[in-house]
Amino acid sequence: MVDHIFIEDLEVYAFHGVNREEKILGQKFIISLELFLDLQGAGSTDDLTETINYAEVCNGISDLFTANKFDLIEKCAEEVARYVLVGYPGVEKVNVVIKKPWAPIGKSVKYAGVRIERSWNRAYIALGSNLGDKEQYLRSALEAMDDGSIQVVKTSTFQVTKPVGYVEQDDFLNCVAEVRTLLSPQLLLDRLHQIENQYGRVRTVKWGPRTLDLDIIFYGDAIINTETLVIPHPRMQERLFVLSPLAEIAPHIKHPVLNKTVAELEKEIAEL
Repeated sequence: MVDHIFIEDLEVYAFHGVNREEKILGQKFIISLELFLDLQGAGSTDDLTETINYAEVCNGISDLFTANKFDLIEKCAEEVARYVLVGYPGVEKVNVVIKKPWAPIGKSVKYAGVRIERSWNRAYIALGSNLGDKEQYLRSALEAMDDGSIQVVKTSTFQVTKPVGYVEQDDFLNCVAEVRTLLSPQLLLDRLHQIENQYGRVRTVKWGPRTLDLDIIFYGDAIINTETLVIPHPRMQERLFVLSPLAEIAPHIKHPVLNKTVAELEKEIAEL
C-alpha cells in the first residue's frame, strides 16, 4: 500500500543562483512535495505520530533553503529530497518540484523549475579483505558506508575464505551487507571506491591481495551493463565466498537474469 502526502507551493525567500546578484539580493522560490508512505496507521488511530507533521516539514525545508546558498536549483532539489527521506524514515519516495519565478532569463516566463523523484533503494554489497587487520577493515567499511545516503540494514557473519585466481596470498575475510541507499548505482559504486581508497586499496595484481574490496552484488532488480558498472555482479554465481554470506541474510532474493534464488545458486556451486 502506498499513500501520498502533498505540500503545494511553499514560498521561501532565499539566496540561490549562479549570478552574484542572486546570492546578494535573493529571490522567491516555490517548492512542492509529494511524499509516498503508508498512512493507514494514522487513519486508524488519528495520532499525529503515525504520520508526517506538515508544519515541521515546511519549517525544516525553509530553514534548509535560507541556511545555504547553492548555485543550482538542481542542488536545492537534491538537498530537499535528502532532508525528507533521511529525516522521516517512513517516507519511501519523494517527488520534489522547485520553481523559480524570478529567474534572470531576460524573457517573459512564468517560472523556470526542476522536478526530481528520489527514493530508497535496496542493494547488497560484498566486502572482503586479506591484508592487515581484516576484521577491522570490514567493520570500518561498514561504518563508513552508513553515512545517511547509505544505511546498513543487515550484515552477514564474517567468513574466512580461500583466495580465487591469484592463490599466492593470504585467506580472505568476507561478508555481505544489505543496505538502503539514496544513491544511483553509479554514485553508489563511486562511494564504495572512495571508501576502498580511504583504507589503502591499491589495484595492482588482478584478484590480488587488498586491504578492502567492495562490490555491488544486487541493486534492487536492476540489470546494468556499462563500461564502468555491471549489475548483478557478473561472477557472483561462481563465488561461494559471495553466495554463502548473501544466502545467510537474503536466501530468497532472486537473480534477475538467471531467475534463481540466492539459496539455489549457493546450493549449485556447493555441490560442484
